[in-house]
Amino acid sequence: MKKNMGSTDRIIRVLLAAVVAFLYFGNVVSGTIGIVLLVLAAVFLLTSMVSFCPLYTLVGVNTCPVKKED
Repeated sequence: MKKNMGSTDRIIRVLLAAVVAFLYFGNVVSGTIGIVLLVLAAVFLLTSMVSFCPLYTLVGVNTCPVKKED
């Protein structure tokens, strides 16, 4: 798996996952929408930990900065 997520993208995903978890466990969001958002937050956390998003591969997006070779 080649990394396709930059650090800014990873930070945004972790923050969004934290906000969704706070809303869910604070009983602000509940029911089916809450569960769907919680699963989405888990996917955000997983993809940010491995720096790879399968959807980015399908769409052709790469937010990972290119390393310069000297």
